[in-house]
Amino acid sequence: GPTSSKTTPTSETTARPPSPTPGTPSTPAPTTASTSTTGTPRPPTPSRPPTASTTTSYVPTPTLTPISTPNVGVSTGPVRSSTQVRCCVLNETYFAPGEMVYNGTHGDTCYYANCSVSCTIEIFNWSCPSTPSPAPTPAKPTPTSTPKPPTPTASSTVATTKPPGCPDFDPPRQVSNEKWWLCNCTMAICKYNNTVELVEVECEIPPEPTCANGLRPTLVYSPEECCPHWECDCYCAGWGDPHYVTFDGLYYSYQGNCTYVLVEEITPTLGNFGVYIDNYHCDANDRVSCPRTLVVRYQSQEVLIKTLRMMPIKVQVQVNRQVVALPYMKNELHVYQSGINYVVEISKLGALITYNGLSFSITLPHRLFGNNTKGQCGTCTNDTADDCMLPSGEVVSDCELAADQWVVNDPSKPHCPHTRVTTQRPAVTPPGASTTSRKDCASPLCELIRDSLFAPCHAVVPPKHYYEACMFDSCFVPGSGLECASLQAYAALCTQANICVDWRNRTHGVCSMTCPPHREYRACGPADEPSCEPIAQKNARLVEGCFCPEGTMNYAPGFDVCVEMCGCVGPDDVPRKFGEHFEFDCKDCVCLEGGRGIICEPRECRQEPVTCTEDGTYPLTEVNPADTCCNITSCKCNTSLCQGKPPKCPLGFDVSSETKPGKCCPSYSCVPKGVCVHGNAEYQVSPGRGAVPGGGELVDVPGQCCGKCQQTHCIIKRPGTETIVLKPGDIRHDPTNNCTFFSCANVHNQLISSVSNITCPDFDPSICLPGSVTLMPNGCCRKCIPRNETRIFCSTIPMTKEISHSGCTKKVVMNSCSGSCGTSVNCSCCKLGRWASRSLLRLRVLWGEGPGHPGLDVVSRG
Repeated sequence: GPTSSKTTPTSETTARPPSPTPGTPSTPAPTTASTSTTGTPRPPTPSRPPTASTTTSYVPTPTLTPISTPNVGVSTGPVRSSTQVRCCVLNETYFAPGEMVYNGTHGDTCYYANCSVSCTIEIFNWSCPSTPSPAPTPAKPTPTSTPKPPTPTASSTVATTKPPGCPDFDPPRQVSNEKWWLCNCTMAICKYNNTVELVEVECEIPPEPTCANGLRPTLVYSPEECCPHWECDCYCAGWGDPHYVTFDGLYYSYQGNCTYVLVEEITPTLGNFGVYIDNYHCDANDRVSCPRTLVVRYQSQEVLIKTLRMMPIKVQVQVNRQVVALPYMKNELHVYQSGINYVVEISKLGALITYNGLSFSITLPHRLFGNNTKGQCGTCTNDTADDCMLPSGEVVSDCELAADQWVVNDPSKPHCPHTRVTTQRPAVTPPGASTTSRKDCASPLCELIRDSLFAPCHAVVPPKHYYEACMFDSCFVPGSGLECASLQAYAALCTQANICVDWRNRTHGVCSMTCPPHREYRACGPADEPSCEPIAQKNARLVEGCFCPEGTMNYAPGFDVCVEMCGCVGPDDVPRKFGEHFEFDCKDCVCLEGGRGIICEPRECRQEPVTCTEDGTYPLTEVNPADTCCNITSCKCNTSLCQGKPPKCPLGFDVSSETKPGKCCPSYSCVPKGVCVHGNAEYQVSPGRGAVPGGGELVDVPGQCCGKCQQTHCIIKRPGTETIVLKPGDIRHDPTNNCTFFSCANVHNQLISSVSNITCPDFDPSICLPGSVTLMPNGCCRKCIPRNETRIFCSTIPMTKEISHSGCTKKVVMNSCSGSCGTSVNCSCCKLGRWASRSLLRLRVLWGEGPGHPGLDVVSRG
């Protein structure tokens, strides 16, 4: 296609006259302009100008070699460059985008100049066809009212009323006083008859404009311009519950709990760029919202910065739904941590997006995004009037109403796309009015924003919106600490203006920040912390965060290790000096300068071969508990591998196994079962018929296989009471009557149980001294001290006893001692003096007479 070049006050084109051809000094053919397009030159179609590259490249100042001895003058006078070119100007004549400025031919070269949509004059030239063709039709009709230079045709000549231009230049300059830029900020002016004047431009910085967002403008040095100009960059921020400041500085609060568009392009031209915010209700009453996830999309990549925990803050970064480590860099996308902020930087776009869990900010250059943004962050037109724009393009007066319309279809929040208004907003305090008195909402934290602490920043960053946001949070979410978000957001803007405010120590611990033990807090530290790894382009910004102490530096980006001198840091995050030997992951390592840094070799382990010879053992290799980096082989026991078999035992015996300490396999023997063997059969031992009923147990009989049941205890059964079991020699009182006791005696290998009832002497308590009544030692009878000291002397008294033997029971009367000693005897009671055995007693049983039974009878007392 045809070649093209630009002619604007802020760009340059190649101006090169053709070299003279030997033998034809007067009419040489012009040379085709050098451009970024290639192909066979041909005329453009009448309906559309030929496509040409709009890129501009710098070329050295050409040496002007005229054909007919043109004059080239150099002027050193200053030429003031305008800050922005808004239309095409040639010889004080203005042209709208799409208009043809001029056209013509020179020899066999056809050309025309057109005003492009970017307000630059583009010159197209090509080899003219052999048959004259009509001049190309401009993209936009030229108004008849607009004056412009005469348009030559293929057969036309320059009007004689005007001096000829500079047709021998590449591309031809047919109009006198036509201007174009060369490199090094040099302007070329076609005077007449191939005479070009070169003017060196001296730039003057224009005065600063006033940005609608209240921030300072940025001085921009553009490669397409000779002189710098000011731009009001697009800066949007959100913080707290949340509060927004749009690109143009409009402030509003919005408490939606869905996912929203913060910024997208109205006309997508920059790789599907967009920023989105996921909000959630962060109070008990679902009245206010907080940011939870920031999403940045660019080309085919999607970055998610998710808040996993608020206190202390914990953030996770994902790229295309995969967790990544920081710093992360791919193509023009760079994600890293700077102070307390997580930053997404897109170098090609000049975009900078930050997020720290409590707030976010978006900074975009006006030259790429001006007049082409939409979403909750507004339009970036340097005018707040159109910030509250709906997705349809309609502008409304209420940004909170507009913010509702920027909801994104989020599958994790199915309720959001189906609701027109996502949440019930709390009442907003309009200017000059108050829904909550300042007395009720007084906040010493918010007053810090207007305090002298921030006074140096007030003139640079107006504090009004941040103070209002802080008071809003103090009123509607008291005690939540959300005021800290407003303070933090305001201090961050002050830091961007190189005004450092150390404010956290004035909050009495409410907004404190805790750093890891190996780092220290700084209100303003370097955005790119010094490290052992050199940084190609260091960022001069200041940020708040946790930094390495003085005298140390961060080892490298992505390492949370502070070192005094550069060396090596392995996976254990332990700094090493060059030449230091250490052990890691069961390897012997050394830190070396250069190369990979750390070189490791597997650790050498030695052990003599092990052979297992004992029955039932086998070799087993496992981790050595004494040295976990090495394995050890030892002999282990597995009884299933034992060769020995249990023996076959005779009747009446069982196999018994015993494993001795230190041995693997058991040893076997035959032991008695405790059964009777008769006729090649085993019989269980059981009591015989003649055994004593109750109170018996099986006892061994010497020389016999089977034992026998033998009575070993006396069994006493009382109606309505518990059965009493006594061993021979035991005596036990009746639990319900102390005058009755039971005993068991072994007489001639026969167990005799007896129940004795004590018969007490008559007792008259009326003759006793008061308080002297006590029980006798038997615990049954009472005694006392008589009033007249009269004593009953010691004497025998009859006592009824119940005698039991072999199941036979009978009551008998026997003598017993009772009474007290006389005054002349040193005793306190009557004692047994002499007794005699009586064997004439016979016991009656239910079915007849029982055998005789000896008994005891008192025959004397003392």
